[in-house]
Amino acid sequence: MLDQEDLKWIAATSTDLNSILQQVSRYADLARRHRGEQNYIDLLGERVELASKTAQSLFDRVTSQILAGAAKKSAAARKSAAGFTVVPPPPADEKPSRVSRRSDQKGEPNGEKQSAAATNGFPAGTRIKNGNGKREYLLLVEDEPDVADVASDMLADEGYRVVIAHDGFEALKIYEQMGKQIGLVILDYFLPVIDGDAVFEELKTINPEVNVVLSSGFAEQSKVGTMLAQGLRGFIPKPYGRAKLLEQVRSILDAACQPQAS
Repeated sequence: MLDQEDLKWIAATSTDLNSILQQVSRYADLARRHRGEQNYIDLLGERVELASKTAQSLFDRVTSQILAGAAKKSAAARKSAAGFTVVPPPPADEKPSRVSRRSDQKGEPNGEKQSAAATNGFPAGTRIKNGNGKREYLLLVEDEPDVADVASDMLADEGYRVVIAHDGFEALKIYEQMGKQIGLVILDYFLPVIDGDAVFEELKTINPEVNVVLSSGFAEQSKVGTMLAQGLRGFIPKPYGRAKLLEQVRSILDAACQPQAS
């Protein structure tokens, strides 16, 4: 029968499933509002598939334990009365794997290692500069390759591990899978298809405590003010120099580590 570890795993996985279903609802609404935009359909499809896999893992966990307690057989796979195979469940601390799709990028920019991405659990094709660095992971969301190269070089030289995304959808896929490893998101405001304020809103849905600093040469003050009220950590105006960028990044990361006042 179900023991304490089983119940803890079921509770945690049920919470994950509820969060995924909320994302499904949100992406379905976005897909309706942006008809013809394939990226929203892709995100919705990935969330639906992940929800299906998570629900199946719950079914497998509960069913296998019940059958194990009733049958006391040693076979790894069992046949139910309906003829279904009950697959042994994953370990208690294992979460269902998130779905990712390889980026269609060609080549590999200098200093970026896809092998480092795979080793650290990032989606295949994720570009990381200074993957073996000793400081925090930073997610740099910048659609201009030259700006991304300069900024990532500045940060990598200081020991940061810089994950590079060239549009909002790529950033969301990376953060959905590996957000717990990312200390700070440096977000450009003007991005293809989906602007920085919309990306920020989606990041907050994934993790209400996400650390995001906005970087832009121009942005509507009203929108920036709204984002600050929603938890944006700061704003770095472009063009920025090395000292300004590094100072702002370090300040935000240090502030995020400070205990909250009661």
